Amino acid sequence: MTTSLGLSLPASGHKKRKQRASDADHDVPRKKKKEKLKQDTGKLPTEPSTSEFRVTKATITLSVPPVFASNLRTGVEEMLDSMIMRYIPSLCGVLLAHSNLHFLSPTASINADCPFAICNVTFDATVWSPSIAMKLIGKIIMYSPDHVSLLLHRTFNVSIPRHHIPQDVWEFEYGPAENDPEYGEGAVGSPVDREGDAGMKDSDAEKMDAEKTEDEAVPEASGQWVHRLTGTKLGGTDGYLEFTVIGKTVANEMLSLQGSIQSDPFSEEHSTTQSGKSSRKKRDK
Repeated sequence: MTTSLGLSLPASGHKKRKQRASDADHDVPRKKKKEKLKQDTGKLPTEPSTSEFRVTKATITLSVPPVFASNLRTGVEEMLDSMIMRYIPSLCGVLLAHSNLHFLSPTASINADCPFAICNVTFDATVWSPSIAMKLIGKIIMYSPDHVSLLLHRTFNVSIPRHHIPQDVWEFEYGPAENDPEYGEGAVGSPVDREGDAGMKDSDAEKMDAEKTEDEAVPEASGQWVHRLTGTKLGGTDGYLEFTVIGKTVANEMLSLQGSIQSDPFSEEHSTTQSGKSSRKKRDK
């Protein structure tokens, strides 16, 4: 439609308005003019954002199924809903929410015999997009000799490999074996003991276990990472640990992070090849 190009104005009128604006703002200091321009246009500062969350204007082309032919907006909203919590390559992050949906054209197109309506839409996308070298805080959910697993915002997975844990500060302390008499069914606080406790109902015990799983970090029974001098557990009593993002992994439309707690996480000595060579040297000695 040619009507979409009707926003252009005559050249003479444009020049007159431009001249009046320059005459009116002739006495305004340059600094105030810049501040006024930012307020009028609503532009954000050009400085890079340090937040892992951002809101961006996204444009996408969707093929809406014919079942939504009478209400294309509902079809588009449902298709956008299906993209939530998935990694979208064009957005370079995980779509968390969408709003302010607008169609770029008043009509949709149908190609050949395909009954799907092709729509070009724009919307505000709230995206989780952490960048490399960003410092974040996650909660430890598992200890292992090879890595430490964290949960970020109770949703996203983070893995800190062994070679990105300072070995001169932290060491892995193995837990008791399964055949240890202090571990398993005979251990204090095991399900067998709880069943024998007449003062506690089964429902109360299940409720306590659920609250503990949700609110507290539960380390693996195989062991945990502890400080070499003080013996304190990695992550402290609350289990929260600050790390540096060193990598991203996308699998099945899900984004997971790789972290490091080294003071210089991007040094070559912390790479997988270097750590493998050092471990071989220790074995040879």
